[in-house]
Amino acid sequence: MTAIGAMWAWDNAVPTDQDARGRGYAASAPDLLAAFCATRGLDRVHLAAPWAADEGPVGEWFTRAARAVAGTGAAVSALGGDPGWLDRPALAATWATTALRAGGPALEGVQLDVEPWALPGWAQDPAAGARRLLGVLDEVRAALPAGAVLGTDAPWWLTTVPAPDDAGSLLDAVLARVDRVVVVAFADHAGGPDGIVELAAPAVEAARAADVPWSVGVETDTPQVAGGAQFTFFDEGADALEREAALVADAVAAPGCVCVEHHRAWRRLLGLD
Repeated sequence: MTAIGAMWAWDNAVPTDQDARGRGYAASAPDLLAAFCATRGLDRVHLAAPWAADEGPVGEWFTRAARAVAGTGAAVSALGGDPGWLDRPALAATWATTALRAGGPALEGVQLDVEPWALPGWAQDPAAGARRLLGVLDEVRAALPAGAVLGTDAPWWLTTVPAPDDAGSLLDAVLARVDRVVVVAFADHAGGPDGIVELAAPAVEAARAADVPWSVGVETDTPQVAGGAQFTFFDEGADALEREAALVADAVAAPGCVCVEHHRAWRRLLGLD
């Protein structure tokens, strides 16, 4: 069994001249995306859902892609994150409920990728940013129908940030609100003090203690996108990704726990594009 069990998929196959939300990535056509998931043996896919996911060509793509990927046996969640949601969390709830309606039974739930730490002001007042993040999670949780899974991406270092209004870390506060978490631990090697295993370990332990299912996220996009060559497998290649992912899975005793960022970049790493 491969150590890689999940991926993020941010692109859609709709040309921009058909829909302003289109990304024009042909390999994301529903049948091709599903074939890739089946070939790689994935059991979970975070599939980007547009705003108004029940409308227009991109909405049609999303519905068909969710069904196609779910047909491979993988669990599918609607993936999204807009910085504006931090100030208007009701928009996140609207996005989530619309995406679930568009995806129907093909969707397990939603996966949020909202990053207050990437915005101006975080360094000066992380507590304020943390409250805004937790507000988004609370708003979406309240809007989800019974049984829908709420997942989120969380960088490994949230264990070092105090929760704004409670004991424990910000990650503890996040884990109290979600059903799944991807621990983002971007590095181009598994071992050592700056490797994926050491980075992710405290967050994985916290998720296990909270009884929240988790995976560990790794990067394959360009160094420019990743923020540096040390954060991505772009230069190391597909074989190194598989090798280091296996070391991660062995170290945390969790086969299939690695989640790859992201479909388009991974295909390029594999030489498919």
